[in-house]
Amino acid sequence: MIQDFFNTPSPFLTRARKRHIPIIPLTEKSGASWLKTANKAFRTQAEESGFGTESGPKTLLLLGKDGQLEALLLRTGQTLALTDFARAAETLRKTLSAVALSALSFEVSAKEAERLSAEELVTACTGWALGCYRYDRYKRQEEKDTPKLLWPKGTDKKRVNAFVGSIALLRNLVNTPANVLGPEELEKTARHIAAEHPKAQIKIVKDKMLEKDFPLIHAVGDSSPRRPRLIDLTWGDPKHPKLTLIGKGVCFDTGGLDIKPSQYMRLMKKDMGGAAHALALGRMIMETGLPVRLRVLVPAVENAVSGTAFRPGDILSSRKGLTVENTNTDAEGRLILADALTLASEEKPDLIIDFATLTGSARAALGPDIPAMFSNDDKVAETLSALSMEIGDPLWRMPLWAPYKKVMDSPIANLINSAGTPGDLIYSALFLQSFLEGTPSWVHLDVFAWEQAGKPGRPVGGCDTGLRAAFALIEKRYG
Repeated sequence: MIQDFFNTPSPFLTRARKRHIPIIPLTEKSGASWLKTANKAFRTQAEESGFGTESGPKTLLLLGKDGQLEALLLRTGQTLALTDFARAAETLRKTLSAVALSALSFEVSAKEAERLSAEELVTACTGWALGCYRYDRYKRQEEKDTPKLLWPKGTDKKRVNAFVGSIALLRNLVNTPANVLGPEELEKTARHIAAEHPKAQIKIVKDKMLEKDFPLIHAVGDSSPRRPRLIDLTWGDPKHPKLTLIGKGVCFDTGGLDIKPSQYMRLMKKDMGGAAHALALGRMIMETGLPVRLRVLVPAVENAVSGTAFRPGDILSSRKGLTVENTNTDAEGRLILADALTLASEEKPDLIIDFATLTGSARAALGPDIPAMFSNDDKVAETLSALSMEIGDPLWRMPLWAPYKKVMDSPIANLINSAGTPGDLIYSALFLQSFLEGTPSWVHLDVFAWEQAGKPGRPVGGCDTGLRAAFALIEKRYG
């Protein structure tokens, strides 16, 4: 079953089929030139559809005199975006029959391929693959091939496969129902990733978590028969800069004794979306061979309701030695991350990045598509913000507002885990910062990890938010 997370049908071909159809990506400028030289039938189809106008279609199937598909026009911006080729793949998948899809192959027209940069070719192929992605493991339906793209000449296939495979893994993990994916299966996924990369090592802390000084992870996960654990994966040359990724791995969140209303519990299979991001990003780093000493930490638990569940009002100890008054059992993600952050910072890494589906207030502030980003390092935050906008994977920096720390004060412990007042996305980030040892450069990403509406390359379901931006930061910093 774990292997299924990694097996996604390839949308690429190395050899064209008998009929292969050119894809013609056109900017406003190149579109005008194309119209001047196109044959009359194609020009008429483009003009009558409104292709190239602001309100016109962004993709257009061009038919020959016999009614057969001859080409696909694709409208793009001045720089190719991931969504451009995702939209092309989705259009073909929805429009063409199963017979046509199995008989045709598609290719970027030679003339247009020449004007695309090496990175744009990677973007085109990655977007195409994401436009073909579907999670239909549990749905009986007619088998239908995905549109197949002929690898454009000069494309960095290794980089494309690293991106596509890791993003698909993330989405598969988030989409998998909680009765199939628990802490044990998350561990097996990490073991599979380690096995893919000979220089990777993995260690699991599962038994005697209190004796091994992970009391917050134990407190949250002890309510479930699916035992809590800390996944600790390392890879790379110890002489390279130390980079640590942390992902919140709550495989299902009932809210604990402060139980969630049913409408909010419905999607809590995705509460391990932070872990999915951390594992996927770690895999991307290993696949592309970035020169870092990588560590991936995933506290994996299920927040269940039982006789052993932790209670509102309990005083909990932590790996750092700080005590926490538990004011809300549904604020469990920050508890398990706290122990992981302390462990991570003990070895003084150059950079720590954590991912977590942490707060509803981050969604209220920024909506589902834009993760809230916090950092104690202005230079890192500025670089990450700029890169996120450049590559179309936006993040928005929010303040680590020190005066709000007093909101987290407890009369009987060092701090509380939930204030219950507006601003929880900031309070939770300040809570996490309290558990760092020393002052390592640190980034916290509060992600949603879910696509609600469906967009080109982002079908309804689990999705990556901030993953490519974080990779871009790491590659720029260490590559």
